[in-house]
Parts: sequence; structure tokens; C-alpha cells
Amino acid sequence: MLIKQLSVFVENKPGRLAAVIETLGKNGINMSALSLADTSEYGILRVIVDNPENAAEKLKTIGVIVKVTTVLAVPMEDTPGGLSKILDVFLKNEINVDYMYAFVGKAANKAVMVVKVSDVKKAEEALEKAGVPTLDTDDIYRI
Repeated sequence: MLIKQLSVFVENKPGRLAAVIETLGKNGINMSALSLADTSEYGILRVIVDNPENAAEKLKTIGVIVKVTTVLAVPMEDTPGGLSKILDVFLKNEINVDYMYAFVGKAANKAVMVVKVSDVKKAEEALEKAGVPTLDTDDIYRI
């Protein structure tokens, strides 16, 4: 299944990240995963939330730029080589990975990789053919 992720452009100044996180919390929006990468002037906060459309709307009110992006959430064995198996599927199907981040899930000793690829539908089909499941929104928001 395809998952909606927010990419939030946060000015690299004290308090700006806190304002974003506070806005989500005050509006009852739960985060399941996040990643933060910075440049000299801005950080890009990539976050999976339980209500992406509402979150984007609320964040825009505090003056941040928000983009909703489609990504995949792929459970993988939390063992050496677990990620290689998934990346091999992408390689065999000529799918480019734009970025990814992972976190350890709460069940069955699985890690979850959130991945933005060049063609999400092709990637989802390739994973399915290889017997690799993807998580749906209900799964990811429960983690």
C-alpha cells in the first residue's frame, strides 16, 4: 500500500522545529515515524502522521512549507542483510531510491523502511511479485 508522508521545510533557527512538533501535538496528530535532514538554511522534516491532510493544513497556518509525498512502508527482517533483500528487488526492476529511513517496529522483530522511489507503483508491484509485503495506512499508524 502507498503511504502519505509530509515533507516539512523548517527554517534552521531555534524554536522552528519545536513549533512544528507542538502544532502537530496540539491538534491531536500522532507521529509514527520521522527523519530530519538539514542544510545551512532549512531542515527537511519527513514525517508519517495519522492524518496527513489535516496535519499539512495545520502546519501551513504557522508559515511552513509542506508537501505531501507518496512513499512505501516496507517491513523487513531486523537482521543483517534484511535491507539488502529489498534493495535487490529495486535493483532487478531498475527502480531508483530517492531517499529512505528506517525504524524498528513494535511487533515480530521487524524493522520498517520508509522509502521514496522513482516509481512507487512499479516498486509496489515488484515487491508484491517478490513476496515482500508493504504496510497499509492502518498498519503504519499503529506502529
